[in-house]
Parts: sequence; structure tokens; C-alpha cells
Amino acid sequence: MSQAELAAFVQSHLRARGITAVLSGGACVSIHSEGRYTSADIDLVNAYSVNRGVIQAAMQEIGFTEQARHFIHPHTPYIIEFPPGPLSVGAEPVKQVQELDFSTGTLELLSPTDCVKDRLAAYYHWDDQQCLAQAVLVAQAKGADIKEIARWSRAEGMMGKFRLIRANLTPAGQ
Repeated sequence: MSQAELAAFVQSHLRARGITAVLSGGACVSIHSEGRYTSADIDLVNAYSVNRGVIQAAMQEIGFTEQARHFIHPHTPYIIEFPPGPLSVGAEPVKQVQELDFSTGTLELLSPTDCVKDRLAAYYHWDDQQCLAQAVLVAQAKGADIKEIARWSRAEGMMGKFRLIRANLTPAGQ
């Protein structure tokens, strides 16, 4: 299975048990950048703070074992993590998620615009240059909503940094 197919499979299994986990992080960047960035892990945000033991039991049902804070399976190179909720970008909750259908299930993930905001949050608050590069990849591949990112950047108190990088977030020819 591809990374996206595996994430959809795991999400579908969790969803059947009443657990909502939304894809974010590097795997989300990989999907939205159309493979220009690759990630070895799958971050599924535990959107409603389900008890870790419930997640652990559900993951064991499909052959995953927990090591430290990661879940591993002998038949995939990808590790799965469950960052705690709530599902947010910076200080704002995510209002809507995107869905992609695969033969393994429906994948719920951050929209391209929220994926860019997620990566920019790390750049804004920790000066993470790798996350800035990931935000640029997604914005250029998917045409993220620059006005929404500007509004959010203002709310985060980061308009100065946003102004410095704004041109990089616009796809060529726009």
C-alpha cells in the first residue's frame, strides 16, 4: 500500500470504532505536493482526544504494535503517530477536512490551505526552515488560498514573516 492508502485503511478501521483521526504533518504535505516531499511517518491527529488505550487496542486489531509513541507494522515501512487534539492550525481549530477516496477507504486530511498553515505555524513559531519549504511545495502544487493564509497569519501575529514569504506561496504564473 502507498502511504495514502495505508492512512485511509487505518482511518477507516478507526472510524468503524468511533475514533476520528485526521491526517496532518509530513504525510499530508507528501500528498498535497504530489510526492515532491516524502515522509516516513503518518501523523493522525486524535481529533477528539480518545483514550490512548482505545487507539492502541484498535491498532493491535490490524497488526500494529506500539513502540514508544509510534505504531509499527512488520509489513510497512511507515510508522504511525497520534498527535493529541484538538485538530488545529496554530491557535485556530480546523473547520473542515478534505476527503480522498482510495480502494482501502476514505482518507480525511487537512485541506491544502490548512496544510500550508500547519507547516507555517512551525516556521512562524520555531523558525523551522524545512516546514517553510514544505508549505511552499504545497502552496505551489495546489494553489492554497493566500487570502485565508494572510488572515490566519495576522491572527497568529505573524504578518511580518508572512510578508517576507508571500511571493513564494503563489504558484508560478499567478
